[in-house]
Amino acid sequence: MWEFVVCDALVKVHPVREPRPVADGTRFQAFLGEPASFQLAYRPPLEATFRDPRPLRVRVEGDAADLVVGSVVDLVPCAFVALPGHDDGYEFDEPGLYPDLLRPAPGGEAPVRFGGWGAMWFDVTTSDPARAGVHELTVVVSSPDGAELHRTSVNVEITGIELPPLDIVSSHWMHLDSLADHYGVEVFSEEHWAMVDRFMASAAEMGATSLLTPVWTPPLDTAVGSYRTVVQLIDITATDEGYGFGFDRLRRWLELCRRNGITGVEIAHLFTQWGAEATPGIVVNQERAFGWDVGATDPQYRRLMEALLPALQAVLDEEWDREHVVFHISDEPSGEGGLATYLAAKGVVAALLKGWTIVDALSEHAFYTSGAVPLPVVATNHVEPFLAERPERLWVYYCVSQDRDVANRFVGMPSARNRAIGHQLFASGVDGFLHWGFNFWYTWHAIRQVNPFADTSAGGAFPSGDPFAVYPGTDGTPWPSLRHRVFAQAMWDHRALQAVRTAHGNDAALDIIDPDRTLRFDRPVLDPEHYYRARRRMTAALTGLPD
Repeated sequence: MWEFVVCDALVKVHPVREPRPVADGTRFQAFLGEPASFQLAYRPPLEATFRDPRPLRVRVEGDAADLVVGSVVDLVPCAFVALPGHDDGYEFDEPGLYPDLLRPAPGGEAPVRFGGWGAMWFDVTTSDPARAGVHELTVVVSSPDGAELHRTSVNVEITGIELPPLDIVSSHWMHLDSLADHYGVEVFSEEHWAMVDRFMASAAEMGATSLLTPVWTPPLDTAVGSYRTVVQLIDITATDEGYGFGFDRLRRWLELCRRNGITGVEIAHLFTQWGAEATPGIVVNQERAFGWDVGATDPQYRRLMEALLPALQAVLDEEWDREHVVFHISDEPSGEGGLATYLAAKGVVAALLKGWTIVDALSEHAFYTSGAVPLPVVATNHVEPFLAERPERLWVYYCVSQDRDVANRFVGMPSARNRAIGHQLFASGVDGFLHWGFNFWYTWHAIRQVNPFADTSAGGAFPSGDPFAVYPGTDGTPWPSLRHRVFAQAMWDHRALQAVRTAHGNDAALDIIDPDRTLRFDRPVLDPEHYYRARRRMTAALTGLPD
């Protein structure tokens, strides 16, 4: 009467679609520290008389049961799923409720959806080489009254290999104001710092190696003339003798980065977004002294930067390896006039940034060929001209506008389209990846807050899933999404390919994921089995065992 289906981690279990079962004999594999993930889909009896709303009880038995963490796959409302005329690489394209949120289920309670499929997600993780090996787990499902409804066996293989760290930058912009605003806590209170720590750990778990550092409140996604909640790490005072600075909060931020394995530090943008016409809303003497009303080339701002940037750089040299520090001028400059404005703003600080790396996201090739941006972060749908020139260093990004032909992590896209980025980054040989929305819980231009459990598209501005990868759980705890987990798998793929390259050469690694050498950013592989097959071959190459 009940139906149960074991699914792999790239399935999105929708209430009214038959879930794709995992292939017979599939072994879910992971390396040390990586979750081996699978799902159990379930549907109650399709009878009008079935009316028991009580949750099922799910437990896991076996020698590795203590390594298992279960979550409920919850549906979230998606008002804006895909643009009209989208490509064929979407799983869902109409407004509706779709699986995305992974809600903790420490008691093993699985909610019942009358007439529809639900799912439990399982992560099996260990960093202990002694626990490596093949483990047979048994998932047991019981009714609320204790009667056993189903049991199924799942093989999980933990490969006793510690992969090398990710050798590219994986940058994600965590919004500290979003945490304070959503939870209603004072910025940089102890409660806020604890949340920052937990969400930073979640970003690292997703594969982030670099975070935007709010030395001043980042001038991003802000309506002209308005300001977001101040999250400035540096205390700035002004007297008749000049400026003074306090870096205690910045040092605390850097310590959290160290503790959570974040190796990259990105200094918040020095000028406003989409043109670099104004200065950030920097607070001096506890009052806003700069912002939309102060132009980028205002001499007053230059005087501040002449004092602030050397002092900031001294702290960074003391605390961090400058090879892993980048500065931003302005995000997404564009247009002929935009180049001139960008260069004028850059001229204000260029001499002060000599010897430091400057990185900016852009789409127009002219910004690179002009020399304005030596290390560009290029949208994946505009990157081919850059790849053809093979610049010394190159990052890529995707966001709301990368909705056709390329990988992305919108809720409406299949999970394979999310995981594809790991293979693409490795095959292309680029140096980094960036995404703007780790936890942006606002509408477009941060005009107002949203409840991310009710609004996944920033008030209808961006396709659902683009603004954030984590949900604000209870007690300031991040709750991951399917997209969070699958993006992490993409980064683990990259790390495994690095290990294969070290052991057998780059061609051997490419032969696993791109034997025809046709993989491009606008050609993500959407076949889920491709990623499991490729992972089996990576594992075989590293262990010497057959795949």
